[in-house]
Amino acid sequence: MKSSLTVIIPAFNEEESIENTILNLLPVCRSQGWQILAINDGSVDQTPYILKKFEEKKDIKVINQPFNKGYGSSLKAGIISADTDLVAFYDADGQNQPNDLVKMYESFGNNDMLVGERGKDSHQEWVRKPGKWILSKTANFLTGRTIPDLNSGLRIAKKDIIKKMLSLFPDGFSFSTTSTIAFFNLGYNVGYYPIKINKRIGKSTVKHIKDGSNILLLILRLIVLFNPLKVFIPMSFSFIFIGLIYELLAGIILHPTPPKFISGAFFIMISGILIFFFGLMVDQLSELRKNLLFKNEG
Repeated sequence: MKSSLTVIIPAFNEEESIENTILNLLPVCRSQGWQILAINDGSVDQTPYILKKFEEKKDIKVINQPFNKGYGSSLKAGIISADTDLVAFYDADGQNQPNDLVKMYESFGNNDMLVGERGKDSHQEWVRKPGKWILSKTANFLTGRTIPDLNSGLRIAKKDIIKKMLSLFPDGFSFSTTSTIAFFNLGYNVGYYPIKINKRIGKSTVKHIKDGSNILLLILRLIVLFNPLKVFIPMSFSFIFIGLIYELLAGIILHPTPPKFISGAFFIMISGILIFFFGLMVDQLSELRKNLLFKNEG
């Protein structure tokens, strides 16, 4: 390991902010002995040329992706290329503050991942709040935990752990969300540290409706992968309960003499039973998948 931390900065068309972001971060990284690894994710503006200037001065290392692969893909490339025991994710749009990263590093302790928890005084775009609230509540229910900040971009993680999970993570911007849920569901120590973020510089590339729905599907997919019974058991019992109520109301109360057999109610109950056993099967496949992913750990 050449140093204790590699700061990974994914950048796609961030010409308005990337230079100041690196200039603000450089003094801190130099004093701490950290590396800066910028990922140019197929930018078509001046971002590649700005990064090249810093690389020529040997201030940073740069990975150029041939086309826009996505936020998650950039982070994956950075994690694979990093040669330190810890990796940090740092936004290129001017939202993060170097001092917060230093404090998080000093507070990392026994955590496997430490996430920057954005306070109420941090800048937030109102258009994203409803979607984030729904996603947060969904994640809390499915994981059985209270997650303070589901998709904060500023975080530090142990490279050897997160590298094993890369096949689970999407190439899109929801990398932060899925990594949080994966760490929680696999029983790793996830800590939070309070931070404050600034208003981003430049225009966001996030498509609110499309990407928000994709995150919800990703949350469900990850829970099915790591804790499927959390989904299948409530669904199974719901079908069985609805079938029983249907039979009670339509078959017994409305037709007391003699009670009437309602085929629809029977079908609903059978569906619930099938869902239950299907959930058990998926749960076993989930355990096998986790064993394969982490069989070399420890």
